[in-house]
Amino acid sequence: MRPIRLPEPPGPTTTTTGVPEIFEAGNYGVIRRAVVIGNGSSAAENQSLGLVRALGLSDKHVLYRVTRPRGGINEWLHWLPVYMHKFLDYVVRKMYGYSRLMITSRGKPLFNSSSENGSSGVGLSSILEADVKQIVRMARDTYEKDGPLLVIASGRDTVSTANSIKRLASENVFVVQIQHPRSDVHRFDMVITPRHDYYPLTPQGQEQVPRFLRRWITPLEPPDKHVVLTLGALHQIDFATLRSAASTWHDEFAPLPKPLLVVNIGGPTRRCRYGPDLARKLTASLLSVLTSCGSIEYLSHLGHLKRELADNKKVHIWDGQEPNPYKGHLAWADAFVVTADSVSMLSEACSTGKPVYVTGSEYCTWKLSDFHKSLKEQGVVRPFTGSEDISEIWSYPPLNDTAEAARQLHEALAQRGLILRP
Repeated sequence: MRPIRLPEPPGPTTTTTGVPEIFEAGNYGVIRRAVVIGNGSSAAENQSLGLVRALGLSDKHVLYRVTRPRGGINEWLHWLPVYMHKFLDYVVRKMYGYSRLMITSRGKPLFNSSSENGSSGVGLSSILEADVKQIVRMARDTYEKDGPLLVIASGRDTVSTANSIKRLASENVFVVQIQHPRSDVHRFDMVITPRHDYYPLTPQGQEQVPRFLRRWITPLEPPDKHVVLTLGALHQIDFATLRSAASTWHDEFAPLPKPLLVVNIGGPTRRCRYGPDLARKLTASLLSVLTSCGSIEYLSHLGHLKRELADNKKVHIWDGQEPNPYKGHLAWADAFVVTADSVSMLSEACSTGKPVYVTGSEYCTWKLSDFHKSLKEQGVVRPFTGSEDISEIWSYPPLNDTAEAARQLHEALAQRGLILRP
């Protein structure tokens, strides 16, 4: 008699390796969700969201935000740690009362009774305040049902919050801090930071710091296994993003004469101080390369540059109105000119593999100058001089920092007996 083969009873799902999920990572070893802790800075939060995207958790994360008191004298207190800033604001309000806080200084309130959630860029009042106790409680209460919680934070103001979550719920969370925390990296499960954050430890960096100050300049120790080093900043630009942007902006950019040169201009910073002299130099260089350009698209806050180029038929200037064509520029550009102040804009442009020319790097100091040195050594960028033939095609291995950081995060999770499955 032939044996009767009964259907297999329902059981645990299996992984791509054929091993039941319950045995591959244990009952509570599968990460399916993330919490992002931001500080209201679009540059910092973009890095966290870029990592979330690379991990496949774009639809399975919640954004919380560390906020500071806003308005009046509070704008001068951002150098304080967040907890100290909030405590000082609380004490002052209690001492003087809300009615007396509206003392004006040069026509503006000295203190503002509102506390905005975030700043310009991605500030949304609906985003939740990053409450440590609430996040820890959520991680513990949902652990048995949903498994461990991945926590990703970026920016100086998020360090203490992320560290507290790690300390209070170490068995329920895996905490990633993006950008060097300026403190012990062992307070986190992983730190992802650009190589130039370790510039103070290089011989060149040491020469620029007086000996008696060296113990106060962070980081104090070389990176260890907790640290993932990148060349640039993490971001959300990948092949799928560029393909979608190419489709969205097809009607706008496809008809333009080629090659299309995109000019992305940021603004002076503490480590890259430039002004009207760079605007004049950049204007002259752009006028010089016009003959080899089919068209130029640019985003700029430099008025002088706008006045000089606005009447040229080859030049198209974004007027600042939505929608922002930035992603369309990344998708359709044949080459880029980017000012040296922005690590984020350069990282995104260099992720396309297209020619990237940098202007203003001679104004950069300290670790930002080290960043530009690394880009040049790897052949990722070239200086913009005005003598370029924009139709010339040259390439390089695209910067892939976000995907590489995601890969190393997967490895770190595996060492903890965890796997990530969106």
